[in-house]
Amino acid sequence: MQQTNEYDGNNTIEWMQTGAKQFLTFHLNNEEYGVDILKVNEIREWTPITTLPETPSYIKGVINLRGNIVPIIDLRERFSFEFIEYGPTTVVIVLNINHNGTIIVMGIVVDAVSDTHTINQSEIKVSPSCAGSINSKYLYGLVEINEKLVLLLNIDKLLTDDQIGELSQVS
Repeated sequence: MQQTNEYDGNNTIEWMQTGAKQFLTFHLNNEEYGVDILKVNEIREWTPITTLPETPSYIKGVINLRGNIVPIIDLRERFSFEFIEYGPTTVVIVLNINHNGTIIVMGIVVDAVSDTHTINQSEIKVSPSCAGSINSKYLYGLVEINEKLVLLLNIDKLLTDDQIGELSQVS
């Protein structure tokens, strides 16, 4: 089964040279997800943020991160999962997203951070054409870790062009 890699050029080179990549895993809606660790800026505990009027409901607001205004989206709401109150394990993962060659910094609210894993490209299974409420274009693939399936997100495809435009207006 042939794998396609939709990461940017630098990440593709890493896959070719090492055959492995590190992923940060996190929990959301009782499932485990992973993102390329090279896309992660930092992990912050949940603190109140500045809300903005007339923005889509999944955009929770913005934070000031070392002088930069960073939009924060609730990944649970973005995927149309049931709302739960933020708790002591709720965190914001600040990510660098590559959108048409432009790096956009944004944070995603998740239920809890799990671990980091080194995953060989050969271990990744192609995304199913239907993945419940998550559009498979957001998924890079699936991998089994400790007898549990982990959905690997392609965060560069997480938002549409229109949604990126909405984010740009708030940051």
